Amino acid sequence: GGLILFAIFSLVMDVFKIGYYSSFYSCLSAIKIIYPIVQAIFVIVQTYFLWVSAKDCIHVHLNVTRCGLMLTLTTNLAVWMSAVTDESVHKAHSKLKKNMTEEIFRWLLKVGMRSSSVEECNCNSQICQIFKNGYFWLYPFNIEYSLFASAMVYVMWKNVGRFIDQHSHHIQHLKFRLFRRTFFVGIMLGLIILVSGLGVLILYEVQVNSSTESSKKSQALTMYYIFNIVCLSLMSLVCIGGSIIYRFDKRDMDRHKNPTRTLDVALLMGAALGQYAISYYSIVAIVASTPRDTISALNLTYALLMIAQHTFQNVFIIEGLHRQPP
Repeated sequence: GGLILFAIFSLVMDVFKIGYYSSFYSCLSAIKIIYPIVQAIFVIVQTYFLWVSAKDCIHVHLNVTRCGLMLTLTTNLAVWMSAVTDESVHKAHSKLKKNMTEEIFRWLLKVGMRSSSVEECNCNSQICQIFKNGYFWLYPFNIEYSLFASAMVYVMWKNVGRFIDQHSHHIQHLKFRLFRRTFFVGIMLGLIILVSGLGVLILYEVQVNSSTESSKKSQALTMYYIFNIVCLSLMSLVCIGGSIIYRFDKRDMDRHKNPTRTLDVALLMGAALGQYAISYYSIVAIVASTPRDTISALNLTYALLMIAQHTFQNVFIIEGLHRQPP
């Protein structure tokens, strides 16, 4: 389901890119238009393949199957790198255009274009602006789709030729009931936090980007940091409480080889490294900067809580992944 959701948005992004690049056909290489078309075909074929074959246990033509799956995996990683690079270049151009004269920016746009005239390559029409802004905002979905598909293909690759000991694995069908025990309370609290977070983020973006008064920007930053500090504190306490509850759980630990669980742990730790690095550099910058005001103190608290929350959360999740079913 998640794969199909990201695939749909990726296809919409490809349509927007095709429409945007078609406006500059006279001064851009044809490969610019062909690439999103080929990518859309790849997304459709791969999504159908994973939907139909993700649960297949393959025990014939092992080498050919592993080769094909690894080729698919590396293709997804290449698409992911391309999307990240394009998004970074787009942001760089946006910042560059604000900080230089129009003549220099138009001269830079001529790099890589067939035509010597830049006038015909300007995106002046309303539909062109919609395509341009649309595919830029849809880049995160394409990035997540590539990572999502890479993870699924990797698990399929690890499972090629794999035999499972039926005596050591217990199949447990979990039944989800919305109003049973505390499920309803947890879902409602989570939805409240989610909606509140979106509201705070929208207010923050509007205040910071539209307001010219420094006092309003400071208020927006204060509101943003206080909300995140409260949320991170609650999440840390919940993860610590969950880890304590595990100590009273009598279930055994599952130590058997499981490619899916191994990948989950690796992706969880790898994703946390990025946030650890951001928080670490934030702490260094805050400590080294002067003067130290309320915003700096809130930012420092936020960075420290981010490290603590990710640590407690990863410990809780990894320990839960290794628990035997009830």
